[in-house]
Amino acid sequence: MVRTPAFATPDDTLILYARLTSAEKRAVQRRIQSGELHRIRAGVASSRPAGEWSSLIARERNQVLAALFPGAVLGYRTAFAGGLPVEGVVHLSYRYDRKVELPGLTVVLVNAHGHAAGDQPIAGLDLYFPSTARMLMENLSINRGKPPKAVGRRAVEERLLTMCQARGEASLGALRSDARDLAPGLGLQREFTVLDELIGALLGSRPAAGLATDAGRARAMGLPYDRARLEKFDILAAALRSRPLPQPPDPVRSATGRSNFAFLESYFSNFIEGTEFDIQEARAIALEDKPVVTRPKDSHDIRGVFLQAVTPGWSNQTLAAGEPVLEQLRARHADQMRARPEAEPGQFKSQANFAGNTSFVDPALVRGTLVKGSDLLPSVPPGIARGVYAMFLVSEVHPFVDGNGRLARLVMNAELSVVASCRIIVPTLYREEYLDCLRVMTRLSNPLPYLDAMARIHRWTAAFDYEDLDAAIATMQACHAFEKSRVQFKLGFPATPA
Repeated sequence: MVRTPAFATPDDTLILYARLTSAEKRAVQRRIQSGELHRIRAGVASSRPAGEWSSLIARERNQVLAALFPGAVLGYRTAFAGGLPVEGVVHLSYRYDRKVELPGLTVVLVNAHGHAAGDQPIAGLDLYFPSTARMLMENLSINRGKPPKAVGRRAVEERLLTMCQARGEASLGALRSDARDLAPGLGLQREFTVLDELIGALLGSRPAAGLATDAGRARAMGLPYDRARLEKFDILAAALRSRPLPQPPDPVRSATGRSNFAFLESYFSNFIEGTEFDIQEARAIALEDKPVVTRPKDSHDIRGVFLQAVTPGWSNQTLAAGEPVLEQLRARHADQMRARPEAEPGQFKSQANFAGNTSFVDPALVRGTLVKGSDLLPSVPPGIARGVYAMFLVSEVHPFVDGNGRLARLVMNAELSVVASCRIIVPTLYREEYLDCLRVMTRLSNPLPYLDAMARIHRWTAAFDYEDLDAAIATMQACHAFEKSRVQFKLGFPATPA
């Protein structure tokens, strides 16, 4: 019986000698001599013609690199680009200096330390991705030869700035500590000195004169923020200070009622974001912790919002003003999205996000905009006014990769719970009206449609009895709360008992 090689595709598209036994290597050599296979380079063969080799190497790049250069670490500008080739070139930290040409790919080997603390294997291969500290120090190396192996000081400064705005100042402190530990063993003491200077300047403990970017110098003088957004927040805060809004009392009378309300709040809040479940499926997820096996992530979203709506520590946590708001929102998001690692729970976004034609606050400005925006909170009356302001603040900044809309509504409702007012549910039929009025505030800086819409849906939410969940669902169905078409249906209020 012929044994399948450890790495050879079924049609012999790619064969890597490093994965073969001695007997298999001899068999491959015989097939090359007979013309059945082709030698791409020492250690790599294929059954495909030469015209396909570039795309083949590109598709299986990491497998090939691990086989040809075992123990290598993706380095310098390649690591800075996330492990992708830059202009057809990959840099690897290896045992010697050499340039190796492969079809469609140039591999530049740099004589450097092998994998070190913090470096991680890629997909279980004997190929490593460097720690952030190592990657940044390597990219502060002196460039010799072409193509240049390091991106240089300016690009490293920009990366540090993005990290600081997205993850906070503590992330730069931890990075500096890691780099300090690694530098002697990697022979990167000079590079650590430069990195230390950059981090110190960004954190304000060193002179900012050494910074190369305007954004870096602005950061050294304080948190930069989105000035256009701050103008919108000022307009909304002024409107809320000058226009008292009705504040209906909380209709919930028991722990059962609170649980029922929290379930409906979670169900509709998730529906707004496109997480659609049958109402009874969602009920089992939230109230009985029975996720739908085929939809684990969506189930966790239902459960996550429900728990924050029903748990006193979260449900009545008023939003902080100033810098404390940053850790507060990160903690709330980490709890809400803890079962969704791809959403980076508790970590501010590092890439821009959008909703249709609306672009939210740039990642570099998230922290400063939240701090400046939340500074206006104490000037806004507590309860519904502060709640709709807090919701717009979080929604407009959109500080996280995912979960922003649900988080914004949880923040709003916490302000209502603090003053014993009814929390707000935005039913499916009201979704477009709710989003439209937010867009008017975003694009035209007109707060009146937003305030009118939120006052109306607040009054609607307070009109139901939540003690009997089946009865509450039936009444909401009669009011068309679960419908989608505003053309066919109009949102009704429950009938007042005679």
